[in-house]
Amino acid sequence: MTVTIDISPKQDGKILKEIIREGVGDETPSAGSNVTVHYVGTLLDGTKIDSSRDRNEPFKFELKKKSVIKVWDIGVATMKKGEIAVFTCDPKYGYGAKGSPPDIPPNATLKFEIEMLDWKDEDLSPEEDGSIERYQIVEGKHHSTPQEGVLVNIHLTGMYNGKVFEDRDVQFTLGEGEEYGIVEGVEKALEKFKSGEKSRLRIKSKYAFKDEPKPEFNIPPNATVEYIVELKSFEKSTEMWTLKNEELIEQAKIFKEKGTNYFKANKYSLASNMYRKSASFMTFEGNFKGDLKTERDNLLLSANLNLALCYLKLDRNVEAKDVCNKALELSPQNEKALFRRGQAYLALASPEIAIKDFQTVLEIEPKNTAASKQIAICKDLIKKQLEKEKNLYVNMFDKFAQEDKQKEEEKLRDQSDVMNVTLGEWGQEERPGGRDATAFEKENPNILMLNANGTGEFQDM
Repeated sequence: MTVTIDISPKQDGKILKEIIREGVGDETPSAGSNVTVHYVGTLLDGTKIDSSRDRNEPFKFELKKKSVIKVWDIGVATMKKGEIAVFTCDPKYGYGAKGSPPDIPPNATLKFEIEMLDWKDEDLSPEEDGSIERYQIVEGKHHSTPQEGVLVNIHLTGMYNGKVFEDRDVQFTLGEGEEYGIVEGVEKALEKFKSGEKSRLRIKSKYAFKDEPKPEFNIPPNATVEYIVELKSFEKSTEMWTLKNEELIEQAKIFKEKGTNYFKANKYSLASNMYRKSASFMTFEGNFKGDLKTERDNLLLSANLNLALCYLKLDRNVEAKDVCNKALELSPQNEKALFRRGQAYLALASPEIAIKDFQTVLEIEPKNTAASKQIAICKDLIKKQLEKEKNLYVNMFDKFAQEDKQKEEEKLRDQSDVMNVTLGEWGQEERPGGRDATAFEKENPNILMLNANGTGEFQDM
């Protein structure tokens, strides 16, 4: 016996659900989940309007992202894995008063039989590689989310292999979580949280503890961990467009000072976050003029130079090169920017490019001994690269020569085989046809050849 349930938002019978087959487990997909379903859509009279089953191709979509009609977002969110249900919906939750000609008439009440095949939790990772996945337990309120630099108040429960390794309330400035033992993946996820939201996060090692073991928690290197995170509250961030130029500069100074303090404490990741934030205030389109423009340019140059140094420390050499380029746009002959870009190129195994930056540094300041040492390193690496390439080519040519020699020997052997077949055993001084060789033939065996008609007559030499 099936039961019909009213799942419409206002409980007014506009969306009715009838479960045909129960699903498994207790969980249903949350907002942002990538769901995979089969479906058959019909009008009330049974006329089929669409079917993924007929195409033998399951349908995939992102839940509650307004990519499908409302009945789907509402109905599929109630389904468990393996469940089959029929949803009957008012036009308000389908295609409305206009319908979708020619298959769906105006003001059509629709029925959808949907089978929940599977879903994946929402991917929050910057690279969209599943390294940070979110499953919402409690949806948040309002639309605003915390931004880097604001104070957040959260409850955090960390788990590995089902065992809790931390459970605490913590308040910190977003972007500085490392100082409070907050892994990077939690911070990145919080930027997508709404106030009051509670979610489960599955975080792979690249955004958790990386290759460092945590013996105090029995967590091995390269471990995937889970967190239950509740965003209790957060300060509303100050929008840059509301700030005056003097206030933008003041904020940039605050973050620069924070970055310097973290750098001195060898906390390069935190320092890079602060310098990047400082630069963001200076790259906002404020109308800086006169002394304010000079101060703004100096702050931005300093932030980029310091950021490059942090990236070099973190072995993020491509990013170091990029921010050096930004610094050089402001100050084309800046020694530090050229030197650090050269270091980045050197770390990226491009000594032939790096040496140009170090040579330019020497042109600007001939007494720069650090640049001289780097040039020597570049020359040594270039020399080794050339020797390696030379040996590679020598070996390659030797190989080709050996192959040519082998081919020539095979060719000669083939020719010898042909001669033996054609001339027979002339080494026994016999003529074709069985007659004995003449005295002249015995004296001149090398000029014996068969002619075209096979008679064995002499050929002109």
